[in-house]
Amino acid sequence: MKPPSRSFERTMESAIFASRWILAPFFIGLIVAMLVLLVKFGKELISLLMGVLGLYEHDAIISILTLVDTALIAVLLLIIVFSGYENFVSKLSIGDHEDRPGWMGKVSFSDLKMKLIGAIVAISAVELLKAFLVSTTLTGEQIGWKIAIHLTFVISGLLFAASDWISDNRKSL
Repeated sequence: MKPPSRSFERTMESAIFASRWILAPFFIGLIVAMLVLLVKFGKELISLLMGVLGLYEHDAIISILTLVDTALIAVLLLIIVFSGYENFVSKLSIGDHEDRPGWMGKVSFSDLKMKLIGAIVAISAVELLKAFLVSTTLTGEQIGWKIAIHLTFVISGLLFAASDWISDNRKSL
């Protein structure tokens, strides 16, 4: 059997390399999701302001925690869009723009994983705090499940960190 020609191989490798652009619509979709979160954030903020003005009953603490939660999710999406695009599709050509985040272009896949789990743990903690504040409406079993889920995220984060630490130490040997 005759081996494939070098030009066929180059064409195949170019096609495989170009396939990274298939990821671009996913990142655009995440930007759209951030816009959806912005609408949700705006609705919650208006609801909070209306509640503070006494126009209707509203729990300010729960509303503020929801705003924090929404902001954390939006930041998480932005980190995924920036670092995912730069790691897997193409470098962002924005030069030395004064507003360029310091971490941009320096976040590896491992760093992205840690930022992701850190954000998930933070979001989970906010959700758990919200659950405790309305604990009179939840059963002990429901709160127990929320705690178990949160602890699962925390333990997963610790295991990710430990595996990265072990991997980094092996590389330096």
